[in-house]
Amino acid sequence: MHEGCSGSFQSGMQVVDKLRMMGFSYGAMPAPVTVHCSNCGKDFSMETFETKCECGMVCGVTPCHAFSPDHVQAAGIDY
Repeated sequence: MHEGCSGSFQSGMQVVDKLRMMGFSYGAMPAPVTVHCSNCGKDFSMETFETKCECGMVCGVTPCHAFSPDHVQAAGIDY
């Protein structure tokens, strides 16, 4: 079930579900990244693999791809 860094996800919900299943959601990112929220348009700092913008949008990124905000995916408001 664990696909390492080669796994692909169809949605941000799948990313966040995987993070939660593996216990990585609130693990610290190697370095914080600034993310542009797809819901409210504000920038926020992502310091854990799963983070919520002030508007409630939950975003996630796998540890393998945590080096770039381009890999962060939105899962939904209060997901």
